[in-house]
Amino acid sequence: MGEGLAAGVRTNGEGVRLKLILLVDDSRFVRMATEKALSRAGYSVVTASDGEEALRIATSRIPDLILLDMLLPRLGGVEVLQALRKSPLTASIPVVVLSSLPQKNEAKILTEGATAYFEKSKMELDQNAESLLHIVKRTLELVKGGQPA
Repeated sequence: MGEGLAAGVRTNGEGVRLKLILLVDDSRFVRMATEKALSRAGYSVVTASDGEEALRIATSRIPDLILLDMLLPRLGGVEVLQALRKSPLTASIPVVVLSSLPQKNEAKILTEGATAYFEKSKMELDQNAESLLHIVKRTLELVKGGQPA
């Protein structure tokens, strides 16, 4: 995988642009393990460790999908989600919420503007993160008709 013509745009061997995923989580371990799994699956990944950094990256890079933890320093996940939905630049970006909160919060998160909800306890980071990769692929297909290049 190489760099494309535009700065920060990754392409595959045939020059096809890889889908860019913004991964937002304050856990260094979760960021590293998830980034590795997503990269192996053919996605380009940029990470943020807090809500403010996530908003800066989202508005400057305009990712194809955002994986957003809810419990973040500086600006919480709900506030990040609300800010993303209010901005014309980011309003249409699908957001998959990653949370260690019980699933009973799923309905509330979806009404706040999340595209999908994923419990961190199901991430299986030590098993190639198949369940997370499935929801990423499905969300991209449903929202933008995209797949990894």
